[in-house]
Amino acid sequence: MSQAACEELRSSRMFHKLLEAVLKTGNRMNAGTRHGEADAFKLDALLKLVDVRGTDGKTTLLHFVVQAISRVEGSHLFTLNPSSIKTPSNTESDLECCRLGLHVVSRLGIELSNVKKAAAMDCVMVSSYVMRLGREIGKIHEVLQLNDSFSKDDGRSFHDAIIGFLRKAEGAILDIQARESFVLSMVKETTEFFHGDLAKEEDHPFRIFVVVRDFLAVLDQVCREVEKIDEHDTIIMARQLPVRP
Repeated sequence: MSQAACEELRSSRMFHKLLEAVLKTGNRMNAGTRHGEADAFKLDALLKLVDVRGTDGKTTLLHFVVQAISRVEGSHLFTLNPSSIKTPSNTESDLECCRLGLHVVSRLGIELSNVKKAAAMDCVMVSSYVMRLGREIGKIHEVLQLNDSFSKDDGRSFHDAIIGFLRKAEGAILDIQARESFVLSMVKETTEFFHGDLAKEEDHPFRIFVVVRDFLAVLDQVCREVEKIDEHDTIIMARQLPVRP
């Protein structure tokens, strides 16, 4: 699951497009300052997009970003299939493009389904369970040695049965430890892919999944709100933030 979550984050075109739009918006808002030429940002910043509001006190920066991407995605779909939009005016066509694109954006949560599942995992607890299994196997070895010291031939069948169990258990634990190491390494690489050197500051290995999961919940809510926005406002808002196709 965690491996699939990493692959989803690194390969999702829509997720990367959204990050690009957020970065461009941030640089535009901070033009002329030392923050206006950023080439990356921590994913935690995604959760703050709804804190930046317009003059109406309701529309947030995330609304603008969603509108912009929706318009570009819808226009792209229209280019591929012009017959998908059958409206008489440019205004209505523009609105339909936004609606088509919004459907694509709103499916990001489905596209990153394994990320949401991975966010619910407690890797610290999993690691502690694996370590505990290793310790318990050690205790079984001690019991076996104690049994051998008190019983010779009479305890042979018991000895053989336990030895068979230990071999299987130790093999399974080694496999779990190898998988755990591989997954943690992959999660670390994914975090570094998005955060760069700042990844070293992360206390929780799976925190990147938690952040994205929380953002997807906010994004889903914003997409529903954008769908209800007045038609005129939909077109005006979308045109204020051009995003490269």
